[in-house]
Amino acid sequence: MLLTTTNTLEGHKIKKYVGIVSGEAILGANAFRDMFAGIRDVIGGRSAAYESELRKAKKIALDEMSAQAAETGATAVIGIDLDYETIGANGSMLMVTASGTAVITD
Repeated sequence: MLLTTTNTLEGHKIKKYVGIVSGEAILGANAFRDMFAGIRDVIGGRSAAYESELRKAKKIALDEMSAQAAETGATAVIGIDLDYETIGANGSMLMVTASGTAVITD
């Protein structure tokens, strides 16, 4: 499955636009990580725990979107958009949504 944020695929002709596909991931961050992320926010630096969670959530969302596209017979997803949101009490959960247009290419 080809995935791209662009609206075209170089070297491939789009034969059919199948429709919009999406995938979502909602992950909670545990209190231990939250505590250390808070300390990093005060003293500066990067939060490796949150960066890891972001990568994991993005992968899940993209995998779900790809699976949905494959079910339609699509060979690629173009125009992919990734959205990141915090939800829940005090932003305790991370939501990542991936959406794009499923297409059939030659």
